[in-house]
This record gives sequence, C-alpha cells and structure tokens, in this order.
Amino acid sequence: MNSSSSLPPKQERHFLLVLSAIQFTHILDFMIMMPLGPQLIRVLQIDTHQFGLLLSSYTFTAAASGLLAAAYVDRFDRRTLMLSLYGLFILATLCCGLAPNFTFLLVARALAGAFGGILGAMVQTMVADVIPFERRGQAMGTVMAAFSLSTVAGVPLGLFLASHMGGLGWRAPFFFIVLLSGAVFIAAHRWLPSLTSHLQRGPQGNVFRQIHAVAKEPNHQRAYLFMSLLMFGGFTVVPYIALYYTANLGLQDNFIALVYLCGGAATFFTSRLIGRLADRHGKQRVFRIIAVAAFVPILVTTHLVPVPWWLVLMNSTVFFILVPGRFIPGMAMITAASAPQVRGTFMSLGSSVQMMSSGLASLVAGLIISRNPAGQIEHFNLVGYLAVACGIASLLVVRRLSVAQPSAVAVQAS
Repeated sequence: MNSSSSLPPKQERHFLLVLSAIQFTHILDFMIMMPLGPQLIRVLQIDTHQFGLLLSSYTFTAAASGLLAAAYVDRFDRRTLMLSLYGLFILATLCCGLAPNFTFLLVARALAGAFGGILGAMVQTMVADVIPFERRGQAMGTVMAAFSLSTVAGVPLGLFLASHMGGLGWRAPFFFIVLLSGAVFIAAHRWLPSLTSHLQRGPQGNVFRQIHAVAKEPNHQRAYLFMSLLMFGGFTVVPYIALYYTANLGLQDNFIALVYLCGGAATFFTSRLIGRLADRHGKQRVFRIIAVAAFVPILVTTHLVPVPWWLVLMNSTVFFILVPGRFIPGMAMITAASAPQVRGTFMSLGSSVQMMSSGLASLVAGLIISRNPAGQIEHFNLVGYLAVACGIASLLVVRRLSVAQPSAVAVQAS
C-alpha cells in the first residue's frame, strides 16, 4: 500500500483546501437559514409551520438526491461531476436570494438541498479516492473542520448580514454565499484534479442492478447501519439542547449563541487533532475511545439541572468536541468499506442514509420528550439513554466492519 498520496504535497494541500471550502459553503447555506426565521416570517407573511418547511425541504431533497445520484455518480470523472453540481448549487442559492415569495423560496431551498446533499457525498468520495487510508483520518478532520467553522459563523453571520446590508435584508446572506461560492468554484476549476481511475473498472450495464448490488453487499449494509447509529447517537439530542437549556435551565437565548460559538470554535481546532490520532493509533481504536468518552457529556446534557452557567458551557463544549468527533475516525473507516470503482454510488447512498437517519432521530426524540404545564421539557433523560444505547450498538457494529484500506487511485492533472 502506498504511503503517500498520488498528488504532490502542495497540490494535495490545495485539493483539501478546495474540498473544505466547498463543504463550508454548502453547510453554511443550510445553517444560515436558522437565524433568518423572524425576518422571513415578517417579510413573507408566513407562519412558523411554513418556516419549518423551508428548513426541512433542504434535508428531504438532500436525502432524495443521494438516491438519485447513486445511479450516475460512478459513471463520470469526479472533477467534472463536482464542478457541475457545485455550479447548480450556486445557481439554486442565487434563486433563494432573488425569491419574490414563499413558494419560489421553498422550491429554491429544495433545489439547494438536492445539490448540496450530493456535494457532501462527493467531497468524502474524492478524499477517499486521493488520500491513502493511513492518512485519511487527518484529511477527514481537515474537511470536517469546515462543519465546525460553519457552525461558528452561520448564526452570527446570518444575523449580521441581514441587519447591516441596507435594503437587502434576509436576501443578503444568500448573495454573500453566492459570491463566496463563485470564488471557490474558480479555485476548484483550477486545483481539483481529474479522477477517472474508477471508470476503468467501473460499473457497467443496468444502473438499478448496480445500485442493488452496492446496497445488498453485506459489508456496505454494516457500514450503513454503523452510519445510522452514529446519526441517532447525536441527532436525538442535538436539536433539543437549546430548547432544554432555555426551558429547564432558565438560560437566555444569547447564551445559546455562546454555546455554539464555543463548541464550534473548539471543534475547529480538535478535528484535525482527532484525525491525526486516528491515523497514528488506528481508526477503530480512536473511535472506540471517543465514542465511550462521549457518553459522559451526552448523559450530563440530558440530565442537567440548574447549575452555574460556566459548568453548562464546559459540558456543552466537551459535548461538541466528542459527539461529532466520533464521525472523523468513523467516516474514515466508512469510506474504506467499499471498492474504489463503486465508492461514489456507495457514498451517495450513504448520504441518503445520513439524512434520513438524522431526520428520523429528531422525530423519534420529539415523540419521546414532552412539555409540562410549566413549559419545561420532560423525558429528555430517556433521549440520552437512547443516544448512549445507539453509541454502544455502534461499538459492536464497527468490530464487524471490514476496511479494505485501498491505496489512493491514480489522478490526472487537468
């Protein structure tokens, strides 16, 4: 197995930088909607249910597009497909900023989610194609740091732009993303290499048979189960943290922004560290350690009673470091669970699994918790037990996950 990438070190840095920027922009596009709720409700004259549709339309179409992408993603040069999808994503985001009414904005958000969902799978696929397994943990940590940065920047940036850009209002954040993405597109066109080696032994014949063959592979199914358990172990708890903090702990809304700011900033620095540790000491070993350690902040978070704010902030920061931190060695292993020639199909299906699992996790947790007459959240502790149970199950599944550890495929500079 090659100990180095097929790209020279400088070109590899550019490659990872561009993929991280793509990851940042499409995640920011999703995150930036959340603080715009009051303005959108007022300006577009919609209710909270309609605003919820604007948020969920992104996730639903991202899941559906992952299934559709599985039919063609391994039949094209990765670079060509990435640039095409990213261009369409930029166009959809521009339509969001230009939307004259709720219906137009809803359709534009759905399209942005459709292309954004595939982008996430393509980023992971390209990293796995180019970066050897023994260094893939650090590479995944670099790319996933974009998620942390978008968490830190998304909420305050959305509010700042919407409040300080004159008459643009809620449209300003979308125009900003379009300009930023345009610059990233130019860099991607220059620095992303052509990736075609998967086509040499790539899937032939009926695309539905290809998808079925990928989906029925036992090791792929274990990877999808492992992925689902990771999502359930986080998204049963994360969507309700802010509500629990305000309703049960009596914390103010501005403290929630501080929670995400500190948590996102911490994970921005720890993501690469976790990746390096995974490469040095083994992905599965590091995953087991972080997964077990994550049980502590999960249980503390779901059992918190009113305590000094700094204790809450300490626990929430540890939560943001460890709970998403499991994904770094976890995704490094998942990307090596399939053969290179079907990796795009495998990861596209995996993207749908992630989106559907996260949505189902939030739904299940919402059915478990309730609010008492005083407005406080009840049964959040049960959600914590469910998250820990999923974490324990993931530890059992990962032991049976076969990692091929393929070397990086050949690339051709465009």
